[in-house]
Amino acid sequence: MKIAISGGTGLVGQALTDHLIDKGHSIFILTRNSSNKKEKDHVKYVEWLKDSSTPETVLDGVDAIVNLAGESINSGRWTEEQKRKIVESRISSTKEINRMISAMQNKPEVLVNASAIGYYGTSDTQTFTESDTTPGSDFLASTVYAWEKEAEHAQSEGVRTVYTRFGIVLDKEEGALPRMMLPYKLFAGGKIGSGEQWMSWVHIKDVAGAIAFCIENKTINGPVNVTAPNPKQMKDFGKVLGKVTGRPHWFPTPGFALKAALGEMSVLVLEGQRVLPTILEEKGYNFLYSHLDDALSDILQS
Repeated sequence: MKIAISGGTGLVGQALTDHLIDKGHSIFILTRNSSNKKEKDHVKYVEWLKDSSTPETVLDGVDAIVNLAGESINSGRWTEEQKRKIVESRISSTKEINRMISAMQNKPEVLVNASAIGYYGTSDTQTFTESDTTPGSDFLASTVYAWEKEAEHAQSEGVRTVYTRFGIVLDKEEGALPRMMLPYKLFAGGKIGSGEQWMSWVHIKDVAGAIAFCIENKTINGPVNVTAPNPKQMKDFGKVLGKVTGRPHWFPTPGFALKAALGEMSVLVLEGQRVLPTILEEKGYNFLYSHLDDALSDILQS
């Protein structure tokens, strides 16, 4: 298949590109500057989000589009300006995807639009699945809701639309895990906040695998939780991390200290939600890493 990816140079984008190439697909990566990109086998760079760019002329007839573009939520303290960037980067890139689809004579069969489990809001007691249709009320929930509503317009063009709601993506070099590992490397790892908050994690390889599965499985529509089947409370996640790294889990980090250091962004580590991948399991996706011990062992030993 021919598959276009926006945000293709990010953590998920790179893993997905490698996964799809291994499966024999041809990849078109949407980029703001194609002149400084060195093309390789099965990968072509296509310029977009510039006044003079018309990516739809190159992408007409692709089988699928995967939209991963957006400002990282981990890129800095959540000032009002940073929150504006987080929201607007997602909405503007998705609007451009919709414009491209509308302009194509031969439209893609499917749009897989990135999303997040932040849709559900936070809870220490509830379990969320795709059947929960009422979004939370915090900043992340409102951002994800608006993002999905914008992507929804692709359906009016006859394009099957999937919202992959990512959990906490585990990777050795990028994302949350390197930051979480640092205290353990310094022999100062331990419970963060109350420790009761849920962490719905997923191995980066399963993120790539789940997106490919959603592209290939024509019966999948709407929201899809991309999380491992066995989420952990933060206190237990830390214990497993300590065991796998061979470091103690003993030094607690109080919630007030993180709130002082991170501000509103502290919600990413002090609050969480227990989210299950019901659709992926019902449709037959086989997780490579269902259990945290195996996932962390694979990541840290690679």
